[in-house]
Amino acid sequence: MGDGPPTYEAEPTVLPAADPDDLGDLVADTVLDGARYGAGTLRAASVRGDSARYRGEPRRDALLTARFGSGEDALVLVAMATGARATPGAHRAAAEACDWIGRAVGRSHARLAEDIRAARRGDLKSGLHRLTDRSLGKLRAHAVDLGLEPDEYAASLRCLLLPADPACRTRVFFGVGGGGLFRLRDGEWQDIEPRVADATGEAVVGFGSPPPPRQTEESDRLTMELGITTPPSPYEPAPEPPRDPFRFRASVARPGDTLVLCSEGLAEPLRGEPELAEHLTRRWEKGGPPGLAAFLADIQVRVKGYADDRTAAAVWEA
Repeated sequence: MGDGPPTYEAEPTVLPAADPDDLGDLVADTVLDGARYGAGTLRAASVRGDSARYRGEPRRDALLTARFGSGEDALVLVAMATGARATPGAHRAAAEACDWIGRAVGRSHARLAEDIRAARRGDLKSGLHRLTDRSLGKLRAHAVDLGLEPDEYAASLRCLLLPADPACRTRVFFGVGGGGLFRLRDGEWQDIEPRVADATGEAVVGFGSPPPPRQTEESDRLTMELGITTPPSPYEPAPEPPRDPFRFRASVARPGDTLVLCSEGLAEPLRGEPELAEHLTRRWEKGGPPGLAAFLADIQVRVKGYADDRTAAAVWEA
């Protein structure tokens, strides 16, 4: 799709370089998964982009799908992360971000599932904000251990929580960093990614929200109101630059909806190439959820000018 044929070949060409003493560091070109819980059918895939395939670079996107608990009390987590572009170990940073948020959610899954069923939006937002902060904080700490700047070993992180209870149709998105959250409803695509203005929420000290400056002097208050940066104290370290805001959305699905969470590799062509959205509408609007192979083929539809890794999770509502 697009104004001409894509630049690169359609299939993988060069494998990433392998270290014989660290084969566990290898990343598969493609990951595919799926499940059915409650009223939803899940399909998830992560595919190395055409550009990385051509250059023999590893997939920077990571994907984790996990079920915590059993029966109607179970909670399904889909986590996807993208390592920082043009940095060594980007694929490792993405995998670690998914691993740490998976551990955090898994340890708190019973309370999270209860809050989702009870529609405790405020508790969910603040709790998930803290879990995300801690997980990405560990990533930054690991960067220091590796002798790297935090921005050199970083990743975006986007997650979806799906309760297994068939009576609960609440779907919870949270995360930090770019990508897309879309809903296909009645044949129309809706971009429901939380806006930055909506995403900050209440301040929670940590990765997503640096603590506010103190307002002990009248001049400080005036400076803040005018939007002028207060000079740093010579006795305290300068504040860190603002980081990406925490994003959160809890929405109630309707029968027939398809909810799509994706990394920037798919979000950008979905927003920039109407033909892709139309194609996926035709494929997904009727006939029920696709099989795993069909979903992978849909995710891999190539668009001129978009060659990054693609990771997506879609939930079809019965």
